[in-house]
Amino acid sequence: MLILIALVLGFIVGFLMQNHVDVALKYIQPIGVIFLNLLKFIVVPLVLLSIICGIINMKDVSKLGRLGIRTLLYFMLTTIFAVTLGLLLSTLLKNVFPIIEIPRDGNSIEVPHITLMDQIVNIFPKNMFEPLATSNMMQVIVIALFIGFAIVKVGEKAKPVSDVIVSLNEIVTKILSFIMALAPIGVFCMLCPAVAVNGPSVLGSYAVLIGVAYLCFVIHAVFVYASCVKVLGKMSPLMFFKEMIPAMLFAYSSDSSLATLPVSMKCTQKLGVPKDVGDFVLSLGATINMDGVAIYLGVTSVFIATCCGIDLSLQQYIAIAVSATIASIGTPGVPGGSLALMAMVFASAGIPIEGVAIVAGIDRIIDMARTTMSITGDASCAVVMARYEQKSEQKKD
Repeated sequence: MLILIALVLGFIVGFLMQNHVDVALKYIQPIGVIFLNLLKFIVVPLVLLSIICGIINMKDVSKLGRLGIRTLLYFMLTTIFAVTLGLLLSTLLKNVFPIIEIPRDGNSIEVPHITLMDQIVNIFPKNMFEPLATSNMMQVIVIALFIGFAIVKVGEKAKPVSDVIVSLNEIVTKILSFIMALAPIGVFCMLCPAVAVNGPSVLGSYAVLIGVAYLCFVIHAVFVYASCVKVLGKMSPLMFFKEMIPAMLFAYSSDSSLATLPVSMKCTQKLGVPKDVGDFVLSLGATINMDGVAIYLGVTSVFIATCCGIDLSLQQYIAIAVSATIASIGTPGVPGGSLALMAMVFASAGIPIEGVAIVAGIDRIIDMARTTMSITGDASCAVVMARYEQKSEQKKD
């Protein structure tokens, strides 16, 4: 409730401070940055230790392998559905997109050449400590998996190390509770300057693009996540969304799936998801499951192509779908993380990459919703995986 109040106040005060942007940027925004920095500081040890503890608590390596495969399959299928939905719906509604001239000054935007093999290679760290220092979450997860598996395989001799890791995890959780007490203040101080700078134009100039993207998000949440929770997780979708409101509000205001991770963990525990299952699925999902990004890349690709008067071919649609799926897997879970890879998606389909600058102006408004989508998808997966793990355990008994 305090986060919700801070969210509303952030919008109201931001609109009132449009003539005092300097004040908002100099004195309010830094407090929000401090809060985000604290969250980023705790996320790496939280993910590392929670995954290791999850593996230690499971002890049964076959259970972990089963959970991992099912989780990856769930994430992959929902991401494919997400990018397909984004492309399909935006194509059906492309007649409402405006045709505008995108300025090109001859200076090409640097396009990151990221292939599928690059993504696979970059998953594996070449240094033990560099991923921890640079917050490379994919590599942090790999490190955690190796350490966790090794502790389980070594057995009794590794018990002293296991006890230390469990104790460190408890300490990190306590530090997290201190930081989360500042959440309402942090939410207000992050939103207020953003609204003060952009003003009402953030909802006006690109209302059509925002509307189509948000429509896709709602459809995906209602038809995919709700159906999976109901059919596969055997849980009421209303109960699911009700318990996830704190995490969804925090994701919308913080604009970071990684920063929302601690809140999501608490919400899924209230839904009855075992801590080891929830910690593993949510930590993995915060890094590789970005359904909101997949939808967004599909919608913006069609939007910019339409603005330029380009009729996309089937081959271009396939290129967008494939590159958007790859890009969504590697998107950093921080504000604006998808902009860096949008140029790659545009280039793969022959869409002018200068369009990235056009979309960047409203990226924050859409980013808040797509982050909310992504963490909700992670939670739905946790609920489904908890159900299947329960069934597997019952069969063993």
